[in-house]
Amino acid sequence: MTISWGANYKDIIYHYFMKYIFSSLILSVFILSSCSDSKNTNIPNASGLTGDIFLIMDSTQWKGPLGRVLDSLFSAEMEGLPRAEAIYNMRWIDPRKLNFVLKQRRNLIFAVSLDQRTSGAGQVKRLFTKESIDQIKANPNLFSQNAQNVFAKGQEVVYLFSTTEEQLIQHIRKNGKKLINYFDLRERERLTASLFKSKQVKGVSQTLRKDFQCDLKIPFGYELVMNNEEFLWVRQINPKDDKNIFISRKKYTSQEQFTRDSLINWRDEICQKYLYGDPERSDTYLVTETNVDHKPVITKEISFNKKFAVEMRGLWRTNNFVMGGPFVSYALVDEPKGVIYYIEGFTFSPGKDQREIMRELETILYTFRISSELPPPAK
Repeated sequence: MTISWGANYKDIIYHYFMKYIFSSLILSVFILSSCSDSKNTNIPNASGLTGDIFLIMDSTQWKGPLGRVLDSLFSAEMEGLPRAEAIYNMRWIDPRKLNFVLKQRRNLIFAVSLDQRTSGAGQVKRLFTKESIDQIKANPNLFSQNAQNVFAKGQEVVYLFSTTEEQLIQHIRKNGKKLINYFDLRERERLTASLFKSKQVKGVSQTLRKDFQCDLKIPFGYELVMNNEEFLWVRQINPKDDKNIFISRKKYTSQEQFTRDSLINWRDEICQKYLYGDPERSDTYLVTETNVDHKPVITKEISFNKKFAVEMRGLWRTNNFVMGGPFVSYALVDEPKGVIYYIEGFTFSPGKDQREIMRELETILYTFRISSELPPPAK
């Protein structure tokens, strides 16, 4: 069935994607694709934990305004978690102490301004060729370049530079979100490769394609809990955490279905119907937490695999206040089918750090595909 989108919705789509494309063009200018990636197949695999970033810069600049702006950018509180956790764990390294082991970390940032004359800054400057230095001086718009597999396989390295420290600080403040998004994307790519090394959960993909006209990769270790014509739920229970993913769908009728209140109402309707706090008691169920002023439910328009979507982050709890935790969700439309999908990942992990659990759930959700993205059925 083909639905009528209406002029307003088309305007929203056009405006959003023009905005997205423009942002991508800016990103391609500043975060340059590297021509210096290592071709050495004998380098070791990158080490370190997901969410760690090692910053290599002169001690004077680290203790000054440049260090503070970088630390505040990457150490900002991650949205949608019950307690404060930084987006990334920023760890500073003096360039003079950068040894073989530290060079192998999964995420490295080298930062320097050409006006800095200390020995530490000199160590970082030696990474740049004379031609590169000349380009930096000639083009004040250039401030960043990325490279992969420089010292280790699976490694991301970002170089931040400018003629003056003040100029570099301005660039970082203006483009900080793009730097965060860049590392987010790379971490998601690594997690995708790691999560799906083993087999996927049997039957879920086939069920989604047949009954929901969509697909979602579910890594081995999750179990199918519930499945009907409007709802599918998978779950992984571990000693330290309880991870959950569910999909719901209904007829697309209006762009109003993307508003924050509409999404919360839809979520609460699904949760009350299917997600019991106590499986033995249907009067205990999950609700969206909207009464904590300093932890609001946040929605924003995003590009989800190059499609318009609305992301929602916040907290959930049971209606009897016994359990709670964070969730992340995405709402998007399959236009030819006239269907709007709501996909969510949530966890129950009391007293534990939950940032990396949510990264994992977000990575799984990003494998979601609508009907037009599915391969044709085998004949």
